[in-house]
Amino acid sequence: MILCCGEALVDMIPTPTQAGPDGFVPHSGGAVFNTAIALGRLGIGVSMLTGLSTDMFGQQLQAGLEASKVDASLIVHSDRPTTLAFVQLTNGHATYSFYDENSAGRMLQPADMPGLPENIKTLYFGGISLACEPGADAYAAVLQRHGDNRAVMIDPNIRPGFIKDEARYRARLDGMLAKSDIVKVSDEDLDWILPGSASLADKAAQVLAKGASLVIVTKGGDGASGFLADGIEVTVPVNKVEVVDTVGAGDTFNAGVLAKLSELDLLSKPALRDLSAEQAKAALAHGAKVAAVTVSRAGANPPWADELT
Repeated sequence: MILCCGEALVDMIPTPTQAGPDGFVPHSGGAVFNTAIALGRLGIGVSMLTGLSTDMFGQQLQAGLEASKVDASLIVHSDRPTTLAFVQLTNGHATYSFYDENSAGRMLQPADMPGLPENIKTLYFGGISLACEPGADAYAAVLQRHGDNRAVMIDPNIRPGFIKDEARYRARLDGMLAKSDIVKVSDEDLDWILPGSASLADKAAQVLAKGASLVIVTKGGDGASGFLADGIEVTVPVNKVEVVDTVGAGDTFNAGVLAKLSELDLLSKPALRDLSAEQAKAALAHGAKVAAVTVSRAGANPPWADELT
């Protein structure tokens, strides 16, 4: 089973009203929530570790997880509010205004985190939960305690506006990258992590040197590249579809990658160390296929396995 560790929140999506101006409709979301939902719909055993409110939005999020076959037994509940993200769409691309102070997810402490059952074989981390303290320290503690004998994937999905103390964030992220087997970044993320004029391949090699077995760099319309520790690079194109919006695209790409690696029985540290170029390419191609369905319809609405053709 894969454990997705990170934020679950409500995206307030602009929607036309009969009166004329847009209103906002609450859609369940969050980078890590979206990945968990996508894995569940793809038929992969998945659980989620997050902080959820007991308010109406928290109940909506938990119902969404359960409806997509995501195990919710490790969720930490509280009466703090749910994080809200108001979305602005411009030509299908989303920007966000977050309301996250004192939220159920953000205020998690390392001591709140439960022990993990033996059937959890893979840990996935990502999103704003890696930047917003104290929750960020709680997730780093989970990796420190439980990551040595489990496969680990991280997608930092860096949003500089959330980073209040850059030195602390970089130190925490560096520690997590060093314990990760798969690191997925956008080209913009990689340039933020490693500023300078070096090529993406050279920067990916620097991340591999920290200990990862596979670094995946997504490049928007130019597809995605995977870099292996032996220096091999594989590239896959995006699947051409009519884009409705990009909400959740990267999150469902990650789920597609993990789903394929799970199907190939490759989600272990030894197997990922020996990952072949063909296996890496198959995983990236599946990620692109899953993400293409998500961007072809409104909101973060990942496909079920039987929708993939």
